[in-house]
Amino acid sequence: QVRLVVSGGGLVQPGGSLRLSCTAFGSSFSPYILSWHRQAPGEGRVLVATISPTGENINYSDSVNGRFTISRDNAKNAVYLQMNSLKPEDTDLYYCKANRRGRPVYWGQGTQVTVTS
Repeated sequence: QVRLVVSGGGLVQPGGSLRLSCTAFGSSFSPYILSWHRQAPGEGRVLVATISPTGENINYSDSVNGRFTISRDNAKNAVYLQMNSLKPEDTDLYYCKANRRGRPVYWGQGTQVTVTS
């Protein structure tokens, strides 16, 4: 069984920063496309950022482009989301996802990010 463990969420003021981490146990991250998603109560889960297995292809949603940075460290089986210039509308439950063609999709447990004064 593969587990994705997520940490780094918390409460910050507008304009502040947080760094989310996702670490895999039971498998290597190396072959996987990794991504971050977020979900608000009553809303669907939406893509925030994605990164290819070797890091050469990175994409962001329009709502976070220029403020968030996704990165990965395959030696540590980890993927990160650096969130800067946070806004109240960034308040959501954030999830880590690992995709590999022909394999089951793995999700982390989610971590709460709250941006408020």
